[in-house]
Amino acid sequence: MPFRVAGLCCLAVCLCPDTGSAGKFNRVLSVGDPAPQWAPLPGVDGTSKALKNYADARLLLVVFTCNHCPVAQAYERRIIDVTRRYSKRGLQVVAISCSLLKSDNLQNMKRRARERKYPFDYLHDRSQATGRAFGATVTPHVFLLDQRRKIAYMGAVDDNRVPGQVEEHYVVDAVEALLKGQPPEVVESRQKGCPIEYRTAPESRD
Repeated sequence: MPFRVAGLCCLAVCLCPDTGSAGKFNRVLSVGDPAPQWAPLPGVDGTSKALKNYADARLLLVVFTCNHCPVAQAYERRIIDVTRRYSKRGLQVVAISCSLLKSDNLQNMKRRARERKYPFDYLHDRSQATGRAFGATVTPHVFLLDQRRKIAYMGAVDDNRVPGQVEEHYVVDAVEALLKGQPPEVVESRQKGCPIEYRTAPESRD
């Protein structure tokens, strides 16, 4: 059965054909693909975590974000709310920043996480390898992983940066469906936000 794809015009990647190895709005991954593994990344709590550290979570929401992006800031409260709303039902959230700007360094990430009282892990990847592996292009760009750690939904958090104007709650609806043992109705949407500024060539994590 073909996927229902929802999306609006935004800052995002170019469209790619659905070949089975890439999604409509993702050059790297498709819904149903196993989530890429990542090596331990330093977090704001002083520990380092890899994908395997979240093995006990029923569902895992991976959010590529950063401090400086105004779109990421606009979605910050919604991601916090989703975390608190579903944590007791088995959802765990991990945010990853691949930004190399000074405002997004680990020290400033710690400050923002403390000020905003993040209830989720916030990791920094200076190598940008995780973002490349997931095909993340903007902040925020989200990937909801099912219990088998396959991608069940990817794209935007919802359809409008302005909270009061949201009509399609993509992440919430996908989480609700999976918790009921059902596939999400919308499995992919076009991501919207500030472009992730990747190095022209990947560098090793240091």
